[in-house]
Amino acid sequence: MKKINVKIIYFLSFLLTSIYLLWRVFFTLPWNGSLFQIIFGILLILSEIISSFTAFIFIYNKSKFKEISEPKVGKKSFPDVDIIIATHNESYDILYKTVNAACHIKYPDKKKVHIYISDDSNREYVRKLAKEFSIKYISIENNKHARSGNLNNALKQMSSPLIANFDADMIPFSDFLMETVPFYITNFKKISKKNLSKKIKPLGLIQTPQSFYNPDIFQYNIFAEKKLTNEQDFFSREINVLNNSSGSAVYTGSNTLILRKAIDEVGGFPTDTVTEDFELGVLINSHGYESMSTLEPMASGLTPTDFRSMLNQRTRWARGVVRSFYNVHILTNKNLTLPQRLTFLNSYLYWWSFLRRLLYIFAPVIFVLSGIKVVDANFWLLMFLWAPAYFLLHHSLSVASGNIRTERWGEIQETVLAPYLFIPVLLETIGIKEKKFKVTNKDSSSNKFQLLYALPYILLWILVFVSIIKFNYGKFGSEIMYGSVITFWLLTHLFNLTFAIFICIRRPIYRKFERFKLNTECLIKQKGRKFKLKTNDVSESGISVRSNHPIYLDPNLLVTVVIGRKQYQAKFKCDLIRVAFENNTWTYAFKIVKFKKKSFNEYLQIIYDGFNNYLPTERDQWLTAWDVLLINISKRFSFGKGSKKINHQKSDSADFYPNVSVDESAEVNHVSAKMTNFAFDFLVLKFEDSIDDFKDHERIICHDVIFKSNHVSKYGVNSYRFDISNLKKLSKQNHFKELIRKWGIVF
Repeated sequence: MKKINVKIIYFLSFLLTSIYLLWRVFFTLPWNGSLFQIIFGILLILSEIISSFTAFIFIYNKSKFKEISEPKVGKKSFPDVDIIIATHNESYDILYKTVNAACHIKYPDKKKVHIYISDDSNREYVRKLAKEFSIKYISIENNKHARSGNLNNALKQMSSPLIANFDADMIPFSDFLMETVPFYITNFKKISKKNLSKKIKPLGLIQTPQSFYNPDIFQYNIFAEKKLTNEQDFFSREINVLNNSSGSAVYTGSNTLILRKAIDEVGGFPTDTVTEDFELGVLINSHGYESMSTLEPMASGLTPTDFRSMLNQRTRWARGVVRSFYNVHILTNKNLTLPQRLTFLNSYLYWWSFLRRLLYIFAPVIFVLSGIKVVDANFWLLMFLWAPAYFLLHHSLSVASGNIRTERWGEIQETVLAPYLFIPVLLETIGIKEKKFKVTNKDSSSNKFQLLYALPYILLWILVFVSIIKFNYGKFGSEIMYGSVITFWLLTHLFNLTFAIFICIRRPIYRKFERFKLNTECLIKQKGRKFKLKTNDVSESGISVRSNHPIYLDPNLLVTVVIGRKQYQAKFKCDLIRVAFENNTWTYAFKIVKFKKKSFNEYLQIIYDGFNNYLPTERDQWLTAWDVLLINISKRFSFGKGSKKINHQKSDSADFYPNVSVDESAEVNHVSAKMTNFAFDFLVLKFEDSIDDFKDHERIICHDVIFKSNHVSKYGVNSYRFDISNLKKLSKQNHFKELIRKWGIVF
């Protein structure tokens, strides 16, 4: 769409919305009603004004957006960098991957990179982990300021001009420093030039997007993990990048490179809030520094997989941002520019969107069930002023938005969080603080009370559903038309609440480790035989490879796998667990059983040094919310026909050998037959007539190769399956090998 046309759309949207809101303020409030009606009516119009305000901030930032160009700098100019990994109660396995990745970060002079693990729980295994990787361990006694205290204590032992910080579960990519440090070097050079020093602000902070290698509950619980992006992507890769226009990208606590001088000037990490990251970013801006956000993820971590942990996380964020908003006096802070104040105001107002969402839900319900009007308007005037403004604003937002999230999914996510976050926001606003905050649990353990969290949505769903029936029952013709606006909103809320229920109800997680899609060469070795294959995917516990031809592997023997990617190479022992013919290729799945330490560390980098390509970076534009709803209804009400966990057993031989279609003449007891399938441990023969006198011990002859069977069973019409008992002996015979090679099997 041409820029001139976009500007016209934005202008018309702003004009019509402004006219509508002015009409709402001056002509639709129920001043003749009860005190409840007046208060609710005022809150509702304020909600509409704030929603429109935040929408236009987004549209304005989009119109000012300029793509970031990656600076080119000489490798000799790279300064020293301190990398700090702050940990509280994370497990050894989670910490190990993060520390390992930090030690693999690229830099022109690795001696200039100093890695610290800062542990505020003084755990011995963390101390040993630091020693194992030859990095510095920092502990703290009697920490009274949570993460801020931990970080401030660590800063006392650091001296580099740049600080990179990562959460304990955020695994940095090897290019992190090479992608971020050049921005500082370029900024330093510009400031040093006299003719530019007054025009260029110093760069205080670079935030790279929060990225996750496992699907969140908004993706996974509605069977959309391969179609919809992570719920946090919209902020990290769109909103925060647009904040660059005001030089005030929000600091989100990890995957960040910060100027040490800026931290020192503001007095270190703030201790009067639980979102010390957000507040530190504001303070850095108020001291004359700019902050920016890049577009591409440079680290990836774990997102909560259960509803309770997600709510605890968002409650902490909500309370923290509200507290920080008042701590730094954002609206009256003269050291912030107006665009910066608007950016942080927008962040603050986001946490009030959940109260606004509840007001939107209850407004039509109250009218239908009690007859109380909170909007006093003529239908035709409402349609004339509201409908064009509403739909044009939503169209403007869709034009301004990228392919990460639609307005519909935004409303659904707001609906999910609304019942649980509006109270903490209200309490924090009036000064009632939460006494204790817990670090977000990232483990995928089960939650016995998961269904209890769905109760608010179920109750709201019932209220909305009853309202729809009551409002439309007995109406015909023009009566339905006049009530169409009320019905529209009720149906919208019912739709969103249905998704809220689905998202709240946990979908089982069967995998301990996430799979990463990976297409790279690997070498499979067994008993002196080597096969060059391609990988499908990898995980910490296994690997899947593909071959254009069926290959023979003895499932009773381990195989050696050698795999390489980028600058990494790993070698390990595996157990074959499954063979299948999928998408016109043969797929072989292995379980990893033995590693050497160096190979394990390299293999972790092969997996985690990059985004998990099984997860989408953009939403599927062909998939509508209605499609996802139908998928969920189908999956959840299929009465036990959904996916189940599969336990492969060695006795289930069909999983461990390729089943190859053949067309060969064979003979059993001097009776001619056609061999149709060969799967190493069994073969299938088809006869002209049905035969009932086969014994378990039969000899099948095919091209002078004698197959011995120890069991015969019916396989189809005039077809029989013969289980092979002499495979081990046959595998040593050259004429057997020549025969199966003729069938396209690689031996």
